[in-house]
Amino acid sequence: MDTVSSYIQSHRQAFEDDLSAMLRIASVSADSRQRAETRRAADWMVEQFKQLNLATELVETAGHPLVYAESPPVPGRPVALVYGHYDVQPPEPLDEWISPPFEPTVRSGNIYARGATDDKGQMLTHVKSAEGWIKSVGKLPIQVKFLIEGEEEVGSQHLAPFVKQNREKLACDTIVISDCGQFAPGVPAITYGLRGIAYFELRLRGPRQDLHSGTFGGAVTNPAGALVTLLSALKDKDGRIQVPGFYDDVVPLTERERDEFRALPATDAEFMQQVGVTDMWGEADFTSIERRWARPTCDINGLTSGYQGEGAKTVLPAKASAKFSFRLVPKQDPHKIGAALRKFLDERLPPGIQMELIDHHGAPGVVVPLDSPYIRAAAKAIEHGFGRAPVYIREGGSIPIVNTFTRELGADALLLGWGQNDDNTHSPNEKFSLDDYHRGTLASAHLWQELADTPPRQVLRGE
Repeated sequence: MDTVSSYIQSHRQAFEDDLSAMLRIASVSADSRQRAETRRAADWMVEQFKQLNLATELVETAGHPLVYAESPPVPGRPVALVYGHYDVQPPEPLDEWISPPFEPTVRSGNIYARGATDDKGQMLTHVKSAEGWIKSVGKLPIQVKFLIEGEEEVGSQHLAPFVKQNREKLACDTIVISDCGQFAPGVPAITYGLRGIAYFELRLRGPRQDLHSGTFGGAVTNPAGALVTLLSALKDKDGRIQVPGFYDDVVPLTERERDEFRALPATDAEFMQQVGVTDMWGEADFTSIERRWARPTCDINGLTSGYQGEGAKTVLPAKASAKFSFRLVPKQDPHKIGAALRKFLDERLPPGIQMELIDHHGAPGVVVPLDSPYIRAAAKAIEHGFGRAPVYIREGGSIPIVNTFTRELGADALLLGWGQNDDNTHSPNEKFSLDDYHRGTLASAHLWQELADTPPRQVLRGE
């Protein structure tokens, strides 16, 4: 490892130059005007892999292409699949950027540009760690496969079919994803769990058209009032979700997990200051971290009904709608939740109201056992790269493609984030710490060695 580490250290500037070159490409997958730039980002990735003599393919899709590359097999050693994406979010609003979004600029040790942390910078750490091994030692100690897509920011429409059709090509022992963050500055983390999601839209219809609330109020059900009644029935005063069977499959937190969370350097006071609230609320008998990371929730995401213009208008609206979502923990089934929700709402529908419940999308949660040998390998690698052991965290959000990988490939994911909570992902002035870029590259290089010293899944399972 000393040879590899020396190479990475001596090529810090070259690695930063490559990051800047990638960040200059305006690969906004959602913007058809940037289609050529998005293709240029894919081509740039292909050249990176070809320069390392990896077997490389540009996989055309009906949208933006996938880039696949792999190093030679190493018999008897595990295989790692690295997933990342070369596409980025739109940069608007442009007037809020201090420096142009596609002109990478270094300020106070951070590189500012769209895609700096989400996900070009984080993804490149694994490419550059492979370079460190190949250029200094001649080969990687395990087989590493790379699958880099260009549609993550627009729903990964063509990735899931590719994974399903290429299980043998993508076969691996663990999936490495760096598209998340550390717990705090100087506190690296392994994210071992993600919540799932079930997202719905409820549309209610009453009278044929908006009515005068004075003339007709009290004689017909008000759809806005019906909406409020139905939504308020979803939770009790203590935050418990009232849909029958909702908690049947919830896996409780272990004492180890609760101890790990309690040991994290965070307080409720700091959290309240961060989000700008004066008090906390949530499910009883759980801490705020447990509620956000490892307990199911229900949140209203949007409400629409009646008059919204200036001044007053005494209207009884003809329709009302709401968008709301459940965050799910592992073992909860979004389809089962959806069926129970529909029955729950049907039974409470007020007279004179027609209901339409739209199931927009859903994905189950994911959790990796903390005693996984691949988790232990990643922890050792991160300690080498960052100078301290990582903490173990869950993430309250959802990354649906992780479910696709774990389901189709039968391998656990290692979510190793090098970013920070204030990196402004999806916002103006996105940034990435250059020190974290280099620390992440070194940690990734150590990961390949630590995984080489870990048996493949077949051996672990006694197959």
